[in-house]
Amino acid sequence: MSSAILSELQKALGESVSLITDPSITPAYSRDQAPFAHSEPPLAVVIAREIETISKLLAFASAHKIPIVTRGAGSGLAGGANSTADSIVLSLEKMNSILEIDTKNLIARVQAGVINLDLDKAASAHGLAYLPDPASREWSTIGGNVATNAGGMCCVKYGVTSQHVRAMTVVLANGEIVKLGSATKKAVTTLDLASLMIGSEGTLGIIVEITVGLAPRPKNPSTLIATFATITEAARASTELLTFGPSMLEIVDSTTIQAVESWKSLGFESAGSVLILQVDDGTDLNPAVKLCQTMGAIDAMFSDDPADAADLIALRKLAYPALERMGMTLLDDVAVPLTKIADLVLEVEEIAKRNNLTIAVFGHAGDGNLHPTIVFPHGDDEAAKRAAKAFSEIVEAAQSMGGTTSGEHGVGSIKRELAAKEISPKVRELQLQIKHLFDPKNILNPDKKLI
Repeated sequence: MSSAILSELQKALGESVSLITDPSITPAYSRDQAPFAHSEPPLAVVIAREIETISKLLAFASAHKIPIVTRGAGSGLAGGANSTADSIVLSLEKMNSILEIDTKNLIARVQAGVINLDLDKAASAHGLAYLPDPASREWSTIGGNVATNAGGMCCVKYGVTSQHVRAMTVVLANGEIVKLGSATKKAVTTLDLASLMIGSEGTLGIIVEITVGLAPRPKNPSTLIATFATITEAARASTELLTFGPSMLEIVDSTTIQAVESWKSLGFESAGSVLILQVDDGTDLNPAVKLCQTMGAIDAMFSDDPADAADLIALRKLAYPALERMGMTLLDDVAVPLTKIADLVLEVEEIAKRNNLTIAVFGHAGDGNLHPTIVFPHGDDEAAKRAAKAFSEIVEAAQSMGGTTSGEHGVGSIKRELAAKEISPKVRELQLQIKHLFDPKNILNPDKKLI
């Protein structure tokens, strides 16, 4: 792109809008957190503060066929926000205002750049909660959560982001601004185009404002932790524990346990697997303890003291940072039927042996979304190749068990070929037709999301 075009773009946006072309700055906006996902420094970065700026940018980009890659906090794990050399990155980080918290109608209206945890803290001042809780909630944005339909540990009870979105304002590829959905809890007047945008990873439109549902803040939880000799026993117990209506049900394998124990001793050295269950309303979990014991638990205990909750879930919270200490990490994100959790973990163990790698598994036993995490030495190119191969083999194993490529991180660029294996030609055709309808010039995050 010529400097004349960039000058023309600056004129179209207005001199008050930040248009960054400095090659010492643009690389910082070129990628998310996904290893191996290709990226190139973009031609320019636009820091948007108003919807009108985004509208002008997309109208200009559409007229000149310039690819636009939208970026929130860069917390993604699938290469969904990675730029190319001919693209412009649109950053929504400064569109971070909580516009309204309606305590009567239990909704909040926010700009896309609002941090997930900041919204929940603001809601808590009114005795309310924003319930979606991705692991990156301390720095991931609501817009990014919506774009990937992010999940989290509380999905087993409260669902993923899509179940909390009511309405949104979207800028289309040609710059038009549209409002989708309804602030009301029920709305079937139109086709559900808002849901079509959720999880579209910036390929159909730019989500700039979102109305989400809030809920009365959950009461102090009861938390149970149980150790098992094998992952098979723990997985079998996890399906039975769903009858207690958990807000959290996590599973941790032996490789993860050993990684945590080598860093911070929590007393789980002899465990083959650990289950952690949490129930929001202070329920007596003695029956759950007894259930675990009848299903082979080595040990099981619970507490309804809020002060104990953090200690009891510490193993799960420390899982990923403990693995990061061991080397380079490549985090997978597959989902399988609940009855296939143990099968997947056992297959991952075989994949680790075949590829001479350390692969740990932890994740959401309550909904079958697991995070096999491959660890290999920094700077070891040969190990990196084996890691990429193992990454694909894990996805293929999940698919063979009736599972799916991604439960909550998205497809982005790193999983496009893998996702293609579970999508029929007709469904792919329909997705391409939808893409063409919303983005006929293919400028919105092209080559992402398998559309």
